[in-house]
Amino acid sequence: MQFVLLFPLFLNQIRQVKLMMQITSLGSTVMVVNQLDEAFNKIFSIKNYISGIYILVDENTKKFCLPALLEIENLKNASIIEVQAGEEHKSIETVVRIWSVLTDTGADRHSLLLILGGGVLGDLGGFAASTFKRGIEFINIPTTLLAQIDASIGGKMGFNFKGYKNEIGLFHSPDFVIIYPNFLQTLTQEMLKSGFAEMIKHALISSEEHWSKIKTFDTNAFDISKLEKMISKSIFIKNDFIKNDPKEKNIRKSLNFGHTVGHAFESMALARGKNIQHGYAVAYGMVCEAYLSTKKLKFDIGAMMDFGRYIQENYGKYDFQLADIPALIEYMYHDKKNVNQEINFSLLGTIGSIEVNKFCLHTDIEEALEFYWAL
Repeated sequence: MQFVLLFPLFLNQIRQVKLMMQITSLGSTVMVVNQLDEAFNKIFSIKNYISGIYILVDENTKKFCLPALLEIENLKNASIIEVQAGEEHKSIETVVRIWSVLTDTGADRHSLLLILGGGVLGDLGGFAASTFKRGIEFINIPTTLLAQIDASIGGKMGFNFKGYKNEIGLFHSPDFVIIYPNFLQTLTQEMLKSGFAEMIKHALISSEEHWSKIKTFDTNAFDISKLEKMISKSIFIKNDFIKNDPKEKNIRKSLNFGHTVGHAFESMALARGKNIQHGYAVAYGMVCEAYLSTKKLKFDIGAMMDFGRYIQENYGKYDFQLADIPALIEYMYHDKKNVNQEINFSLLGTIGSIEVNKFCLHTDIEEALEFYWAL
């Protein structure tokens, strides 16, 4: 991934100061920009997509974000592919819809797919592009905070299958990722909070200093200008974990802190038709996995309790019953990190110290879920 900060994030939407940084890893170029045309001018100066450009949108990004792209000269005649928004549509049927449009309109291996959306659209579009005619080039343009700092970077993509989260997927990096923080202005408070949960995770697994800064941020009155300055930090943290482990064989698993339990909450909610935002599920999962960290790695109990209260104050709680615990654990048995049907976690030793491949007993997981339920 080649990381290029073409412009700093705008300050009060007025003052602009030019700055450039670069990190190489995983074969993508990630740009954080405050002017979309600058990013595309750079891309089109070195790339020529002779067989057409497609833009993948859902009903939300079509309304709120697509107009900004269609102002760019080289994108005015792009073909639009629209799919339905929401986790419930993260399925093979939606992938088939994308493939069908590409096939029916004559796309070939010299075509380009722009993916304009959040994490769900990035997963679906990336999978479709990576497999269509054995792979066409694609560019992620993440429009949510969660996608900008996490989902769009690192080359993971896929879809849900038989009720299990991200059961089918692959690793394949986009050619470019264009992060345009101004799109955050279109998000609800709930969506911003969802993305911020991944920022919390990045802080917990990186350093006490960063966590101290993160936990003072007011999640009930999002200051977008302050948030913009934190985006690059989260991207750098994620890149540090993925650059030497692109296919998640070892240290990259650190980024799954909170996700083993979180995905179980998310899968249960999806099965019940009461979807929850991915970041909220991860926040709830991090509380449970912080508890497991005290059992397996002697993570400080006081810090764990403080963190549990912080998440409850900012994100509330996931509503489940003690009788649901066996079903939640069954969802965890489908986690991709598992080995020989043992549930595998990434857990905290201290703030900033994360250990991977920590297998927990069934009874310990039950205890963690009971602890969370009783909070």
